[in-house]
Amino acid sequence: MSSGGVHYFFMGFSLIKTKGLKRFVFVPFSINLILFSLAFYFLFGQIETGISYVINLVPEWLGWVKTAITFLLWPLAVISVLLIFALIFGTLANWIAAPFNGVLSEKVERHLSGEALGDEGVMALVKDIPRTIGRELTKLAWYLPRAIGFLILFFLLPVIGQVLWFLFNAWMMAIQYCDYPYDNHKVPFTRMRLHLSEHKGKALTFGMMVNVFSLIPVVNFIIMPVAICGATAMWVNELKQDAQTSLGN
Repeated sequence: MSSGGVHYFFMGFSLIKTKGLKRFVFVPFSINLILFSLAFYFLFGQIETGISYVINLVPEWLGWVKTAITFLLWPLAVISVLLIFALIFGTLANWIAAPFNGVLSEKVERHLSGEALGDEGVMALVKDIPRTIGRELTKLAWYLPRAIGFLILFFLLPVIGQVLWFLFNAWMMAIQYCDYPYDNHKVPFTRMRLHLSEHKGKALTFGMMVNVFSLIPVVNFIIMPVAICGATAMWVNELKQDAQTSLGN
């Protein structure tokens, strides 16, 4: 029975706790934890500096204006930082963790297919590094020009720009995480995107959930392995058979 992207996203939370898969979750989780911790520490420090600068421009006798600015700017600045940098740092984390993410996706697929997880050594992982890094660079080349365009709209079009940025992020999250099982089966990036667009409803709702939970501090530390597990489950249950038929794999 067909399920939606939301179902598969939450399925990822269960899969990361599965016996045998936990050890493959550790590296993606650790990379995400370190990068997001450093990013938010730096970015929120910059927010505080920027808001203090703006407030200091207001004369002391306008104390109520200072209070109002502080009240309005903090949530606006925090939301903007989360919307803009969640995808950017998430993409960086995925780029660094790409070989490990591919392994996690492979192990999840084996688990869901009832196969033995296997115990391939480090050399098998090392051999895959050039291919996985190349795939991430392909995604980056596709992502960057579009991200720049939507980022410009983010600042030029109030509300509409933020909505478009959110939807773009959601689609990018779907591409980012669903790509791991496709790549494990050697499906080219362009063909993967075309096939995923045929299942846009599931993919986009899945990406929206990843996007929303990536904005929640602390929870976003585990989003990478959760999203990989959820996307792989969607591949096994919804996409794999259709992909093999339509793409000839």
